[in-house]
Amino acid sequence: MSKPVAICVIGSGYVGLVASACFAEIGHTVICVDNDEAKVKQLCDGGVPIFEAHLSELLARHRGRSIHFTTDLAAAVEKSEAVFIAVGTPQGDSGAADLSYVEAVVAEIARTITSYKVIVEKSTVPVYTNDWIRRVLLRHGVQPDTFDVVSNPEFLREGTAVRDFLHPDRIVVGANNNRSAELLNRIYAPLTGGAYYAQPAALAGACTADCPAKLVVTSTQSAEIIKHASNAFLAMKISFINAVANLAEAVDADIEDIAAGMGLDSRIGPRFLRAGLGYGGSCFPKDVAAFHWVAQERGVNFQLLEEVRKINETQKEVFFNKVRSALWTLRGKRLAALGLAFKGQTDDIRESPAVGMIRMLLDAGAIVAAYDPAAMERAREVLPPAKNMHYAADLYEAARDADALLVLTDWQEFSAIDLPRLNRAMRFPIVIDGRNLYKPLTMQSHGFTYVSVGRPSVYHAQEGKPRKSGD
Repeated sequence: MSKPVAICVIGSGYVGLVASACFAEIGHTVICVDNDEAKVKQLCDGGVPIFEAHLSELLARHRGRSIHFTTDLAAAVEKSEAVFIAVGTPQGDSGAADLSYVEAVVAEIARTITSYKVIVEKSTVPVYTNDWIRRVLLRHGVQPDTFDVVSNPEFLREGTAVRDFLHPDRIVVGANNNRSAELLNRIYAPLTGGAYYAQPAALAGACTADCPAKLVVTSTQSAEIIKHASNAFLAMKISFINAVANLAEAVDADIEDIAAGMGLDSRIGPRFLRAGLGYGGSCFPKDVAAFHWVAQERGVNFQLLEEVRKINETQKEVFFNKVRSALWTLRGKRLAALGLAFKGQTDDIRESPAVGMIRMLLDAGAIVAAYDPAAMERAREVLPPAKNMHYAADLYEAARDADALLVLTDWQEFSAIDLPRLNRAMRFPIVIDGRNLYKPLTMQSHGFTYVSVGRPSVYHAQEGKPRKSGD
C-alpha cells in the first residue's frame, strides 16, 4: 500500500462518519472532529449515532488506533495533511444550499494553518464553492502557497454507504493543480490500485484487486456539478417512472412489467425505476432544489428540475387518494403504517415520504399505529406519541384490528410478511402498498384487497371492486 496520509474529517454525520471509518479501513490515520460534545463522547465510548450497515464493525476495529474523535478542530488540523469538510449544507428558503456551516468551518481552519494543507470539500455544495473557500482563507490572512482546495464529492447511498465508499462506481477529484491532486491520489491509492481488495479482511463488493475503483480527475467546477447533476438525474428517473405508473394505472397496465422492459435497455438500466411514494432523504430533495437555484443564478432555464420536484410532491397526493378511495372516509379509521425511514435499511427520516404521509393521515382524523425496524426513535422526535399516533413493537402489533395496512418504506423484512398471520391480525384485510413489495395475485389468493402503485388493484371475493365516483 501507499504511504498512509494523516486526515482530518470535520463533521460526524452520515458522510463524515462513514468517510472517517473507511479512510481508517484503507490504512490512513483519521481524526474526526465535531462540535457536538455529546456525540463525540458517544463515539469515543463505542457508540454509533446512526444506523448504517458495516459502520459499527469498522469503528470497533479502528477506534482508538487509526481513528480518533475530538472537538478540538485546531489540533486536528495541525496534525493532518488533508482536511475534509463534511458538515451540513441544508436547503435555504430560496432553494439554495445554506453554506454558513461550511464558511464557519473554513474560518476556523484559517486560524490554524501553519503548514501546507489540502482542504477538501466533501459536503454537497454548488459550483464555485471551491472558489469561495479559497477566498475566505485568503481574507483570513492564510498565505496562498500554504493551501489548496479540492472538490471530492461523495456518492454514498444511505443503507449501503460503507460498501459504496469502499466499492465506488467512481471516485471524483476536482483539483486545479498537480500538487493537491497527488495527495488525493495517495489517499485513494489503496482502492484505485487494488491493494485494499487483496487483503483477506477486505469488505467484499463489486471492486477487486484486478478490477479496482476508478479515479476521475477534473476541474473543481466540473466535480461540483457532477455531484448535483448525478443526484438530479437519479431523482428524475424516479419521478419519470412514477409519472409512467400513473399512466399505466389509468389504462390497466402494470408498471412492474413496464419498468422491467425499460430496464433491459442497456442505455437505461433497471436502477431507480421503482414506482412508489417518490424520493426523500437528505440528498435528492435538497440537491434538486440547489441545482435548480444554481442554474437560475447563472441565467440557465433548467425547468425540467422544477417538473421533477412537482411530480415527486404530487405522488404523495396520489397515494393519499388511494388510501381514501379504499376506505371511503378516514376519520376514526385505524391504520397500520409500515415504515418511517425515507427508504429501507436506514434510520434517516429526513424528507421521508412515509412521515409526510402519516402527517396527512393524522390531519384527516385517522388513528395510526406505526412500525419501523430502525427509525422509530427518530420519528418520535417529529411525530410524538399522541391520542391518534402509536408505535408498535412489530408489524403484526401495528396491524392488530387495523382497517387497512399501508406499506410506506421498502424494508426487506416487510417483503417476508407472514400473510395468513397478517390477515388474522387485521380487522379488514386491506393492504395499500406504496412500495409495490408484493404480487397482486398472491395477495388476492391470501384473501386481501390489494392496492399498489401503477398496477391494477385486486379485491377479495367478499368485497368486490368499488365503484368510482360517477359510476
